[in-house]
Amino acid sequence: MARAAIVTGAARGIGAATARRLAADGFAVAVLDLSEDDARGTVGEIEAAGGRALAVGADVGDADQVQAAVDRVAAELGPPVVLVNNAGVTRDNLLFKMSDADWDLVMHVHLRGSFLMTRAAQKHMIDAQWGRIVNLSSTSALGNRGQANYATAKAGLQGFTKTLAIELGKFGVTANAIAPGFIVTDMTRATAERIGEEWEPYVAKRAAAIPVARAGQPEDIAHTVSFLVSEGAGFVSGQVVYVAGGPRT
Repeated sequence: MARAAIVTGAARGIGAATARRLAADGFAVAVLDLSEDDARGTVGEIEAAGGRALAVGADVGDADQVQAAVDRVAAELGPPVVLVNNAGVTRDNLLFKMSDADWDLVMHVHLRGSFLMTRAAQKHMIDAQWGRIVNLSSTSALGNRGQANYATAKAGLQGFTKTLAIELGKFGVTANAIAPGFIVTDMTRATAERIGEEWEPYVAKRAAAIPVARAGQPEDIAHTVSFLVSEGAGFVSGQVVYVAGGPRT
C-alpha cells in the first residue's frame, strides 16, 4: 500500500506542484486547502496522471478542523507519514501601517497552522517509526521590507523545524525546511501588484538578480521536497535548504 502524504495549501502554486510530484513518486496524496472545492483541481490532475489523491478542506489554524482532516486522511488514504506544511498567506505592509489582523492572520496560517498539522500527524509517524516533515520557510526569513509578519513567521518555522528534528529523530522521523527565493506563483504576482509593477518586467528584474539567471518555478521546490521525503534522505534532518538560485536572492 502506498504511503500517504499531506500537502497543505495544495490547490495552487508550490503546494499543487508538490502534491503532483509526490503522487508521481508513488505517494497517495491528501490535497488540503481552505476549501475542498479548490483542492479538487489538483486532485483531478493527479488522478489523470494515474495517481491517487483526496481533496480535503480545512483551516490549518483551527485545531478541530485539523484533527478532523488528519483523521479523514488516515481513514481514506492510510496513516499520513509525510507532511508538507506549505499553506501560507501574505498581508504585506510597512510596520507602522500593519494592522493587528494582518499580523495575526499570517501567524495563524504559517505558525499555528504548521504546529497544529504537525501535532496531529506526528502520532501516525511515530506509530510507523518512519516519517518526513517538510516546512516551507522563505528567504524572507532573513528580513524583507514590508514583511515584518511574514518574515517573522518564516523565521519561526526554521526554529520549529530544528526542534522537531531533535524531538522526533529517535522515532525515525526527519524534519527539514525549504526556504524558496523568488518563485513564479499567484502570491508573487500579488506582490508585484501591491508595489505597482507590471508582472513580466517584475519577473525579468527579479531574475536578473539571481545567479542562475532565471526565476524559480513551483517545480523547483517540489523536486527538493521529493528528495527530503525520500528513503535516501533519512540522515538529513533539522536543515534549512535555501532553494533560491543563489546564496540569497
